[in-house]
Amino acid sequence: MSAARPRSGASRPRPGDAKSRVTKKARAELAARVQAIVDELSDAVDALAFADPVAHVYNPLDYARDASATFIERFVRPRPEAVLIGMNPGPWGMVQTGVPFGEVAAVRDWMGIDSGVVPPADQHPKRPIEGFACTRSEVSGRRVWGWAAERFGTPAAFFDRFFVWNFCPLAFMEEGGKNRTPDKLPAAEREALFEVCDRALVRMVEAIDPERVIGIGRFALDRARSAIGSESGRAFGTILHPSPASPLANRGWAPQAEAQLAALGIDLDR
Repeated sequence: MSAARPRSGASRPRPGDAKSRVTKKARAELAARVQAIVDELSDAVDALAFADPVAHVYNPLDYARDASATFIERFVRPRPEAVLIGMNPGPWGMVQTGVPFGEVAAVRDWMGIDSGVVPPADQHPKRPIEGFACTRSEVSGRRVWGWAAERFGTPAAFFDRFFVWNFCPLAFMEEGGKNRTPDKLPAAEREALFEVCDRALVRMVEAIDPERVIGIGRFALDRARSAIGSESGRAFGTILHPSPASPLANRGWAPQAEAQLAALGIDLDR
């Protein structure tokens, strides 16, 4: 009989303790496993069709695969305290860099990823993909990664405890350039998309094996709970989404997110 894995209320080695150090081989094996899941997800969503009002669909797992793969290879760890799940790529973040909440400066200057994006030929004229040459800054990504840098200092210190991913890898643009979120798709399109994204999320969480799955926003929490299920024995929670469209987030996102993480049992001060 295999030993039971510790859950959110159980004691685990702290990051930095000898027992918590993960071998390079284990990290490489996990990164390869996660990358295989991501590649299969990318192929699956590429096979889907979306009608008006969606005019363009961006899949950064395709055209920014190298940048995304570098992010996974460098930063995914086995058994973190939490995987933080977002909704889908934003036009000035992951759409440009291939990294979740991937504000250009944060990915380039803090994570050290500055290449690996080959823009596709078919682009929305009002939402061009410029990769790391993009001068626009995604507010949500600046808040998430700015907080991580201020609180943890180095990417290694943050990713020893957390991983960040998006439920859906696609960005949807309407004819006028408006971003259309996955929850606003017609029912049939939404159900087909969610089916493949659910399956990938379940496999990714099984591979990474976090104590907690935390939705960045209610949508991500609901999808994670629906896909993974309470029978998994994992703890679920949510933190405020950092979108500038949220009045709450505009009143100091980081302190509120930290308070919510603390309420979920995560001690950021240790």
